[in-house]
Amino acid sequence: MSANPKPDNAPLPEWAIKGELFLNCSCDVFCPCVVSLGAHPPTEGHCHAWMAIAIDQGEYDGADLSGLNVGILADIPGRMGEGNWKVALYVDDRASDAAFDGICQIFSGAAGGTTGLFTMLVSEIIGVQREPVEIVREGKTRSIRIGRKIQGEIEMIDGANPDQPVTITNSQYWMGPDIIAAKGKKSRVRDYGRIWDFGGKSAEICPIDWSGPGK
Repeated sequence: MSANPKPDNAPLPEWAIKGELFLNCSCDVFCPCVVSLGAHPPTEGHCHAWMAIAIDQGEYDGADLSGLNVGILADIPGRMGEGNWKVALYVDDRASDAAFDGICQIFSGAAGGTTGLFTMLVSEIIGVQREPVEIVREGKTRSIRIGRKIQGEIEMIDGANPDQPVTITNSQYWMGPDIIAAKGKKSRVRDYGRIWDFGGKSAEICPIDWSGPGK
């Protein structure tokens, strides 16, 4: 994924990301992976998903990642925890070369830390692209657009108090402890031979605070 692969004996760099991850997947109801920590199968037996990561603050080995967006296409054949994920990565075309390299290292798991488990879960990286990754976060809605490849919009599910969405808190989910339940509105993926539509399907929103082993 990186133009500058790190030697096997190179020390892992310091890195950190704060921001928000949101996604839309093929599950009919709220994703069972959250509470089962990936042990329960998705409702359709497989998980097809797009993910959007808005980096509010971030750095990798001195390179500034703040303000950059990342998109992921994920094709998971069964239980999330069993691995064999196939993924494609879309990196904000505003990223410097150093930031691009850092994002590739982080989201491949090569940088260790919070995302280090990707080295065990991802069996194939089917592509890495530099693209305009447009993310909009407004009120109860979140959206991502990567040209014609991914066009997704989700909306939080209202709780008993409509000012507060349904939220799972204090979980041990890998993304973060607090997950907001949402639902897909308009959601399409058209890339790498995948043709997916997630309108009305499960979605989630999670504040993230990830870091590498040096932090």
